[in-house]
Amino acid sequence: MPTPNFANRTLYHGDNLPFLRGINSGTIHLIATDPPFNKGRDFHATPDSLAAGAKFEDRWSWDRDVHQDWIDAIQDDWPAVWEVIDAANSVWSKRDMGAFLCWLGVRLLEMHRVLREDGSIYLHIDYTAHAWVKALMDAIFGWTNFRNEIVWCYALGGSSRKLWSKKHDTLLFYTKSNNYHFDKPSIPATSQRMRGQDKGMLDWWTDIPSLNNMAKERMGYPTQKPVAPYERIIQASSREGEFVLDPFCGCATTPIAAERSDRQWIGIDIWDKAHDVVLERLQREGLAAPDGDAGGRLLTFGQVGYSTAPPVRTDDADTAAPLLKTKQKIAEPPGPKMSRAEMVNFLIEQNGMVCRGCDRQFDDPLYLELDHNTPRSDGGLNHISNRLLLCGPCNRIKSNRLTLSGLRAENQKRGRMARERSNS
Repeated sequence: MPTPNFANRTLYHGDNLPFLRGINSGTIHLIATDPPFNKGRDFHATPDSLAAGAKFEDRWSWDRDVHQDWIDAIQDDWPAVWEVIDAANSVWSKRDMGAFLCWLGVRLLEMHRVLREDGSIYLHIDYTAHAWVKALMDAIFGWTNFRNEIVWCYALGGSSRKLWSKKHDTLLFYTKSNNYHFDKPSIPATSQRMRGQDKGMLDWWTDIPSLNNMAKERMGYPTQKPVAPYERIIQASSREGEFVLDPFCGCATTPIAAERSDRQWIGIDIWDKAHDVVLERLQREGLAAPDGDAGGRLLTFGQVGYSTAPPVRTDDADTAAPLLKTKQKIAEPPGPKMSRAEMVNFLIEQNGMVCRGCDRQFDDPLYLELDHNTPRSDGGLNHISNRLLLCGPCNRIKSNRLTLSGLRAENQKRGRMARERSNS
């Protein structure tokens, strides 16, 4: 069994990507998280609240927020993910949606890796990027592992005279495989709308209001969600004692819901005061005190860990791997790694602007695509020694099934080969 390399009740402080990359593979039972929504605006905490000073920009730029190594890794190992990002770039002229999806996508790839095979993830989103994030998660978790789109309905806030008032969020529920835990909760009818219906949970929730300004659990954090939906998720999709992770834990809603439900938890957030809020909320809930209590019922503040350093991997330290597992793990040759752009330039210098699959000559490198000779699904490396340039039609024929020799044989059979090039 995979061994956790982290302790229960630990809050990690910083950008969540290096922390996610530091978690051992297959050690998390449930991820319940509320990431940014790409709202295109800035959020600020309520002045004079415990969360005063908390703020974040929920706006994204391709030039500022996307790293080339992310693009290279996605294009190499997760082409379906890249197709979602590329489609968003085509539709959104400013490419801000593509930037958001790339930023979120590299993190979701790590979340997929750290989940156990029987694990689940719930991702909280709203209408702004819902369709794109759904496609992104289909590409990462597999559309067959999509379980539910839960609609959380609420009524607070203003109304519109120009359109139907936007009064719901969505929780996308995916699993790592078909072997997952789900214990459907049963609740009493809680409103006139629910009476006479199945008391088991439906995929639309009308019984949990959003937080108003007077709610006891409100901390002033700008995008705080109530504990109730996260308790419902945790109790349905995990067992007592199992690990729950929230990589965007903000004002600690998921850790509080996990603690109340007798689950273990870890959280990650970039906000400086997240640790203070965890302790404050645990104390408010009657779960902790600075020095605990004489009977040992309450946690001490010292039992809630805090770290600015990512956990150190103690497994084989694989990166987020493709859905198709490689048949044999092969070490890359030593030496500096080339970026995708460097590989393209190198191959053009060596062989010219020629498709290696059909021998056609091109005048513009834009018609050529970087691919693997031996497919990644057969253990092929991302190294330059296993790279070649193909035209678009050849790349689609080759897919992730054929080697270069197999592709050329297929093109010969179809009569797609260009005339043999002159050696002169």
